[in-house]
Amino acid sequence: MKTIDSSTLSSFAPTATLRVGINLGNPILANEGPNTKRLYGVTIDIANEIGKRISLPVQLTPFKTAGATVDAVKTGEIDLVFVAIDPVRGADISYTPAYIQIEGAYMVKADSRINNNEEVDAVGNEIVVGKGSAYDLYLSREIKNATLLRAASSQAVVDDFMSGQGNIAAGVKQQLESDAKRYEGLRMLPGRFMVINQAIGIPKARTHYESATAYLSNVINELKQSGFIADAMNRHNIQGAKVAD
Repeated sequence: MKTIDSSTLSSFAPTATLRVGINLGNPILANEGPNTKRLYGVTIDIANEIGKRISLPVQLTPFKTAGATVDAVKTGEIDLVFVAIDPVRGADISYTPAYIQIEGAYMVKADSRINNNEEVDAVGNEIVVGKGSAYDLYLSREIKNATLLRAASSQAVVDDFMSGQGNIAAGVKQQLESDAKRYEGLRMLPGRFMVINQAIGIPKARTHYESATAYLSNVINELKQSGFIADAMNRHNIQGAKVAD
């Protein structure tokens, strides 16, 4: 097991507490108990394992969206985030290798004339997507003809869609499928429009961020190889995702 040197550790966690941002916008990664407000999920398990390895207490801070989580790590409010690897965010955030791969998918009304992903990017189509999510960042680059309508969060996408906004909903396949159970007359388009690689991110503004990233990358690789990530996914009953290669 690789150890972390003292100068890297003090740069990585300057308050002597590992402050971790938890994105509740993606149920594959983390969730919050409705009554207890207790955070649980794969990312919480990983955060606690890292804290154990570096002998620091872990402070979990929940955020409703990935964008808010990223903003907090940029300002130094937190030390570590679990987010999708994206080149836009990568200007300020240093990533480990991916630990989980998640599929992005589209959903439409049952009577929609759209039957496959290739028909989505057409003039007149309006795609509802969570503001600042990995899907928003990706579709902002890739969509040339359709219009993007940004919901306040990934959780709000289906509700906005059902209230009359847009004619296509985009997001985490599992979340769309789960949200769709609250309504009738919806169907998923077959396949996926993107694969999202979820990783640990730390701020590039910190000194020694390269050595901290190297340490965390080693941890992630160990957790994948040992079965830790797969076991956590099974324990939290995660569907629609897989351990990253």
